[in-house]
Amino acid sequence: MGKEWLSEKVMVIIGGTTGLGLSAAKACIAEGARVVVVGRDLQHSAEAQEILGINAYVISADAMQEQTAGMAIHEAVKRFGSFDGLYHVAGGSGRRFGDGPLHSLTNEGWAKTMHWNLDSVMYSNRAALQHFLEENKKGVILNMSSVLGFSPSPKYFSTHAYAAAKSAVIGFSRSIASYYAPHNVRVNVIAPALVETPMAQRALNNEDILSFTRSKQPLDGGRVGIPADLDGAVVFLLSDHASFITGQTISVDGGWSVTEGQYE
Repeated sequence: MGKEWLSEKVMVIIGGTTGLGLSAAKACIAEGARVVVVGRDLQHSAEAQEILGINAYVISADAMQEQTAGMAIHEAVKRFGSFDGLYHVAGGSGRRFGDGPLHSLTNEGWAKTMHWNLDSVMYSNRAALQHFLEENKKGVILNMSSVLGFSPSPKYFSTHAYAAAKSAVIGFSRSIASYYAPHNVRVNVIAPALVETPMAQRALNNEDILSFTRSKQPLDGGRVGIPADLDGAVVFLLSDHASFITGQTISVDGGWSVTEGQYE
């Protein structure tokens, strides 16, 4: 275990130009990987390329488009000679389109949330598996869920379409993990709680939610998570050190899923 954990690996990160994905890309590079990173925003993509340097290639493209993941995998092979693993981070809240409690959930809120958080995972995972099967090689897929997919919080986090989508990511991942295990393709899930990202600004600017979070995810003083909190689990699950692990969901949640939480 003396060498870098991802030495000679080439990873594709879907949704990697800000927040969780960018932090993971830096961590993967630090452990010897080369990465192809996909993000929608042109400015963020340019900034990410400058941050990540020569061991990364950043593509500005939409994860919700069916062809994006295949294009990223093609670039990984062309530029770095291989494609060994996929980390799908991209997703988002449909709150502004009408996601919320079921009695007020709009059709648009449901459709947008499912498309961002579930359709995009299917597109990227399918592209990765097609490549692994065509090349007859082992590979790894890591998908992003949320503790809200299995540990709800009704007062402050009541977006029911988001919870459904993130729960579905877990079921989808376990099912394909089972099917493709004989092909030596591993599929796992990482499930964070409240982490400081662009998507979390509503919660981060609400003192009532922050007060609740201090008791709900009590590790390390009850703080909000930061993207780097996930990096160790990401690197491990993408690495050969996790070569006998598939179909698992790892919660990186500061204790959220095992703590009651207190309202003040």
